[in-house]
Amino acid sequence: MNSVIKVENLSKMYRLGLVGRRTIAEDLTRFWAKFTGKEDPYLKVGETNVRAVKGRSDFVWALKNINFDINDGERYGIIGKNGAGKSTLLKILSRVASPTTGNIKVKGRVASLLEVGTGFHPELTGRDNIFLNGSILGMSQDEIKSKFDSIVDFSGVERYIDTPVKRYSSGMYVRLAFAVAAHLEPEILIVDEVLAVGDAEFQKKCLGKMHDVSEKEGRTVIFVSHNLHAIKILCQKTLILNNGELFANGNTEEVLSMYHELNRDIKIGADTEVDNIKSRRGNGFIRFTSIDALDFSGKSRYTFEHGEPVRFKISFRTYKEMNGVTLTIAVMSGLSRECLTLAHHEITRQKLDAGITGEAVVEFSNLNIKPGEYPLHFELTDIVYNGYSKDVIDDLTPPLVIKAGDKVKDSEFDPEKPSGFFLTPSKLILNELNENVMEVKNI
Repeated sequence: MNSVIKVENLSKMYRLGLVGRRTIAEDLTRFWAKFTGKEDPYLKVGETNVRAVKGRSDFVWALKNINFDINDGERYGIIGKNGAGKSTLLKILSRVASPTTGNIKVKGRVASLLEVGTGFHPELTGRDNIFLNGSILGMSQDEIKSKFDSIVDFSGVERYIDTPVKRYSSGMYVRLAFAVAAHLEPEILIVDEVLAVGDAEFQKKCLGKMHDVSEKEGRTVIFVSHNLHAIKILCQKTLILNNGELFANGNTEEVLSMYHELNRDIKIGADTEVDNIKSRRGNGFIRFTSIDALDFSGKSRYTFEHGEPVRFKISFRTYKEMNGVTLTIAVMSGLSRECLTLAHHEITRQKLDAGITGEAVVEFSNLNIKPGEYPLHFELTDIVYNGYSKDVIDDLTPPLVIKAGDKVKDSEFDPEKPSGFFLTPSKLILNELNENVMEVKNI
């Protein structure tokens, strides 16, 4: 396949603080270094772009030594945490910004959707902005007229097409902006995570459009999103940016598993991985100390064949007196976050003092859900369940991945139409309590 984008040793440095603080002395120093063939001295002091840590230098590398190729007709995903350098990379690919060092070669016309309503005038109507934005993107007036009805139909804002866009919601802005960009027929379409503003129905339509322009028209799509499920179903290859550096690049499924491991790093001083979770909810009477998914051999993994038994192993510790303990494990829809199925088991009915540790394994013998990627929800409460949870954790583990195997085809999985809620047969195959723990932390 022919390479349409080639990035070689790409780096981008920014100076923190106020704009325009460079001095004449600094400019002269840089000019002399360039004139004598030496390295820019200010590029030596740049630090890695770790947004949560205050550095010693005002210079940071938003991107550092990035190398990758994108082939003609490829659907390419870019993922990473906030501040990893994704948007900076897209701006350079779109020629909005220039690199500090390195080379980038782009072959073909590029259409970019980087920010909501870029190129729109708020006082103009949707109709006027289609012609304005289309012209900015390089379409002729005749071309816009021939595609006008298709653009309006795709955007779904026909009723408001003659209304000034300043009265549009952010979702309507995105609908119209994406509709114009998608009908430009570029060789390369670059889409940032602005699609997160749209509703589920529009996101599905956009993913379908990007898939079609790649498969049917042979165009290249670069897609940035925090929605890993959307990345998985659309992109053939994916790269991970971490603190401005290339962490991984390759097959999407392999790269996503590496991304889950990257996000599971344990912070210094934490007793267990569970202790890192700041989004946990509850009153601290009881807490999970570990959570894992196992196969029949006891090996930890989160990818299973359709119909294969899945075991979840949890351990916990009490910090206050508890009137029994119940465990709930729920499998959630990847897009809507609705509960698809759950297991609910009594760990014990007896009253527990503070300082008790326990362990349980719950087996889903036939988790009959369609192939796909499903977030997991874990909850510990007392038997009475008096109106508030004791400990609730979401998204600690990687999502549960169900593969089609020989029984179900991946094409049958529709992320917008989950199976609906149902109870899955499950059993408690291990239940142990240890009442000899004396030390109790104050929560």
